[in-house]
Amino acid sequence: MTEPVVHPTAIVAEGATLGRGVRIGPYSMVGKNVVLGDNVELVSHAVIDGNTTIGAGSRIFPFASIGHEPQDLKYHGENSCLEIGERCTIREAVTINPGTEGGGMLTKVGNDCLIMANAHVAHDAIIGNNVVMANYVGIAGHVHVGDNVIFGGTCVIHQFTRIGSHAFIGAQSMVDGDVIPYGMAVGNRAVLTGLNLVGLKRRKFDREAIHRLRAAYRQIFASEGTLRERVEDAAALFKDDALVQDVVQFIADGGDRPILLPKNGHESDR
Repeated sequence: MTEPVVHPTAIVAEGATLGRGVRIGPYSMVGKNVVLGDNVELVSHAVIDGNTTIGAGSRIFPFASIGHEPQDLKYHGENSCLEIGERCTIREAVTINPGTEGGGMLTKVGNDCLIMANAHVAHDAIIGNNVVMANYVGIAGHVHVGDNVIFGGTCVIHQFTRIGSHAFIGAQSMVDGDVIPYGMAVGNRAVLTGLNLVGLKRRKFDREAIHRLRAAYRQIFASEGTLRERVEDAAALFKDDALVQDVVQFIADGGDRPILLPKNGHESDR
């Protein structure tokens, strides 16, 4: 590793912390409370401000605006934070805002995330590891996203929504309900269209485990009884299955938004 390299046209405020091997490209700006981990690169014209920490090996491309005050009328200057993990790629014109007093004071992006051009992550959102956001994705305030979630282009997520791990959100979707782990949601307004079978296979989940998850999905979203009753039945029937229990726990935990359902309330997975 080497000492930081700062282009002569870049502005780095006194007080900013730069790790070993940091590269700050032309016309970039770094605020006084920013911490850039080892080998972080600002390609050019990137602006990083606020109480922002960016993990080692992350790259930020031109015209990204990271850590500026939230787009929330209730924000009144509180000393909130933004944390971005290691090895993230943040492409052109991405905007990510810090937290607010009403949401825990923290916005957080995990490790190994790819956030493509013009995407937005709002205040108090919590994003897991290995998340991919295609172009123009909009993540509203207070959204929680699990690990290994993929968002298609130009989709938007309603505030306070939860997206379970390994879910897939189709392009141009407007999601206003919680998406179960391993689920797939498509449409405006989005509906649950089944399980993310392609993603599960690509990540080499056990074939028998996938079969059990499909059976549990059909049971949970069947037409008989209430959702609570069907979830309890699935929990008992698949008590030793980790994937099913992930779904059961996610539904049981609840949230501010309703669980996203299939179009007819009981569609089987595609």
